[in-house]
Amino acid sequence: MTWKIQDRHFSFTEDEAGGWIMGILNVTPDSFSDGGTFLAPAAALQHAREMIAAGAKIIDVGGESSRPGAAAVTGEEEIRRVIPVIEAIRAESDVLLSVDTTKPAVARAALAAGANILNDIAGFRSPEMLELLATTDAGAVCMHMQGTPATMQMAPAYSDVVGEVRAFFVESLAIFEKRGIDPARIAFDPGIGFGKSVEHNLSLLRNLALLRVGQHPMLVGVSRKSFLSKIVGERPSAPTCWPTVALTAWCRSAGVEIMRVHDVLPNAQALQMMEAIHG
Repeated sequence: MTWKIQDRHFSFTEDEAGGWIMGILNVTPDSFSDGGTFLAPAAALQHAREMIAAGAKIIDVGGESSRPGAAAVTGEEEIRRVIPVIEAIRAESDVLLSVDTTKPAVARAALAAGANILNDIAGFRSPEMLELLATTDAGAVCMHMQGTPATMQMAPAYSDVVGEVRAFFVESLAIFEKRGIDPARIAFDPGIGFGKSVEHNLSLLRNLALLRVGQHPMLVGVSRKSFLSKIVGERPSAPTCWPTVALTAWCRSAGVEIMRVHDVLPNAQALQMMEAIHG
């Protein structure tokens, strides 16, 4: 299993943990769990340093909240938030950098600033994002989402959530290949929590192997999402990372290559334990 990102091919089987951690870096005032914490570039850079030291292979920088009901921001504002952070990280580290955006102008500016990966929660449905992807050599994460962040949790409905998400991956791959985009550049994300109920999320997690399309890496992001507290209950005094750590171990046992998380160290350790068990 490899992932082509620009002029490099990365092998997950050669990684000592057998999988990768993508560390979440929200430079927003309104993200659901850490909004405002890393809005200042200096704070964002320090947090990136800490995540890299803890084992993150990718830092995913986002300047627009995608929580349910979040207000949209302009491309200019998103660029103002993310570009100084990407430039600062790149100036001192060769870590892989991802930009979490649906806007072509933001994606283009991020690549120019040193980003390596485009992470589009809208799944490159926009013709402009698709065109940009076709004219670059960046890696790409194509995520499934039903609706938009403003509407996605109002009444998510599927006849077969696993089959429909996988069909979206297959259809997207055909579009990429038709546009001349090297399929080796594509990773897929089922979009846990993006237009899915608790049961939809659990069904996807039970059936991760059925979502697999060819030899494309899979990314799963469950970190701190609201469906976790609906299952384990609200415990304000308890650490929030442990349900995510459990799911990181579960996902890795199901073959998932990339886990997108807020709390890097415990999830990186979970990957190391899983690899030790599997030998």
